[in-house]
Amino acid sequence: MKKLNLNDVKQYVEENIGTFHQQRISSLDQLSLTKVLRRKNPYLFKAKYVLTAEEIIKGLIDAHISSNEETIFGNWLEGLAIFINNKVYQGIKSGIKGIDLEFDSKGIRYIVNIKSGPNWGNSSQIAKMISDFKTAKRTLRTSDSGLIIVAVNGCCYGKDSRPDKGDYFKYCGQQFWEFISGNPRLYTEIIEPIGHNAKERNDEFLQSYASMVNKFTREFGNKFCKDNGAIDWERLVRFNSAAVEHEK
Repeated sequence: MKKLNLNDVKQYVEENIGTFHQQRISSLDQLSLTKVLRRKNPYLFKAKYVLTAEEIIKGLIDAHISSNEETIFGNWLEGLAIFINNKVYQGIKSGIKGIDLEFDSKGIRYIVNIKSGPNWGNSSQIAKMISDFKTAKRTLRTSDSGLIIVAVNGCCYGKDSRPDKGDYFKYCGQQFWEFISGNPRLYTEIIEPIGHNAKERNDEFLQSYASMVNKFTREFGNKFCKDNGAIDWERLVRFNSAAVEHEK
């Protein structure tokens, strides 16, 4: 085990945080109004007394951003965690399905499935993770039958007061970052470097966001608004839900 140098973490963040911000922008550029409209509930917009095309469009885009950013940043944090663990324990990105990180410490091989936060899955998804852990253990023991293996679900933020789940351990927030680095303060020490150039990057994102809102609002108005500017709810519902497609 080596002591983590925070300057290495800062350098990694500065060199790689741009990937997260660029993926945020790319996710907007790849959006299609017709696709997101078909995934949303038109009755909900009506029930909430939405009156303008822009209000609908912002609701659609904001919902996409909220769910998509969590995934994008979760993947980015996974990369940071693996980098940190490699510096301390020489851990590696695992090649085993369902396992993100492998490393050895004090005679134990840890296999880690990394998630963004603690409330990431339903019962079937958790069962799949447990199955992946069991498969990984069998795979690793084919070359070393005496290998001691501990499975861990690591969550980059949050808390879990009962980490021992029987088939695996669940470490969240401070516990997770200390587990992979040996540093109990790391969970707060990484917050500052993660904000590197955040304002400049976010200004660029907001420009793309505004352009997408304007573009989709114009497209929505052309397709789903009446001549007087009011939303044509019947046409919108037909587009979203009709058994025979009326609108292209």
